[in-house]
Amino acid sequence: MDHTGTAQAAGSTRIGVPPDLLIDIVLGLVTSAAVAVAIAMDLGGQRGPDAIAYLFAVALGALMLLRRQFPVLALAATVAGLLAYYALGYPPVGLALPVAAALYSAAEAGKFRIAGATAVGLVVVSTAFRLAQGESAGYLIGFELASTAGLMVSAIALGATVRMTRLLRAEHRRTAEHAVAERESEARRRVEAERLRIARDLHDAIGHTIAVVSVQTSVALEALDDDPETTRSALGTIRTTSNAAVRELRAMVGLLDEGADRSPVGSLEHLGLLIEATIGSGLAVQLHTSGESRPLPAVVDSTAYRIVQESLTNSLRHASATRADIVLQYQPTCLGITVTDDGIGTTIGESTGRGLVGMRERAGVIGGSVSFSSQPGQGFRVEASLPLAVGS
Repeated sequence: MDHTGTAQAAGSTRIGVPPDLLIDIVLGLVTSAAVAVAIAMDLGGQRGPDAIAYLFAVALGALMLLRRQFPVLALAATVAGLLAYYALGYPPVGLALPVAAALYSAAEAGKFRIAGATAVGLVVVSTAFRLAQGESAGYLIGFELASTAGLMVSAIALGATVRMTRLLRAEHRRTAEHAVAERESEARRRVEAERLRIARDLHDAIGHTIAVVSVQTSVALEALDDDPETTRSALGTIRTTSNAAVRELRAMVGLLDEGADRSPVGSLEHLGLLIEATIGSGLAVQLHTSGESRPLPAVVDSTAYRIVQESLTNSLRHASATRADIVLQYQPTCLGITVTDDGIGTTIGESTGRGLVGMRERAGVIGGSVSFSSQPGQGFRVEASLPLAVGS
């Protein structure tokens, strides 16, 4: 049990080390080991390897623990430490090997100019010093300079590549997050549009039903004592209209259920029932159809029904009309709808009701149009044109 607990604790400790810190520790150990090996080879120098020399190796590796937070400081300290090492006369360990990790770290942090300038300056100072000490110019410039410069450039290039790769991945993440946000925004927009459509359906359905019920209630109250038959007929119309409204409201509520059938709740197939209920409310209605009738796209069918329904509602509630005429014209590319009444009429600028605005918005969504014309004492006229192919 104790051994298991110890193993689990050790595993937790290993897992608890941040990946970035673990990488820095490994990089520092590699740097210290490489410099220590070069010191141990004792390739010359005024002083032989000793504890202080190896302490330089440990210090150069330890600087890698600062490379993320302070990349320029780590690079400067590495260069200063390397120059101090050579000033004390210890065996040569090269230039590129001790500073490669620091150059890589500075480039990875985006300090490309500083890394490049440091590499060039270090090479120039070292070469000039060694030439002054009498070393062979052919060896220094023709052989060692190429390998040193190549290793330094490679370290800087690797750091720059890692940085660019990281930035590219971050940009890809931002792009993906933006795309997700756009999709969510579009989904919310569609939900809001659907709610608005259902609200309009409710407005049309309830508005027409209330208009019929209001008219029939007035008829029933007036005939309550003198004409029981008329009263019963009016109450029957109220019941029929109310039941139809309840069915329509249930269908609309069904649209809110996930996975529910989203076919329109209004259709020209129901126009007969609408006309019958309107006639029962005291408004004489006649339907005229021209052209060859045909199945309509669901959204066109629903829009056409709502336009006729709202027009009749306006005639009942606001126009004091006694007669309305509906004309449906099936043309090759569009459905024409005309609804006129013999009511009191109005000046169009005064007609700011939600119903008229809703008609125009409904038609506009599918690429159609609705216009109104009226003058006081000349009735009201609604003309609509709906494309038979949505989007045409």
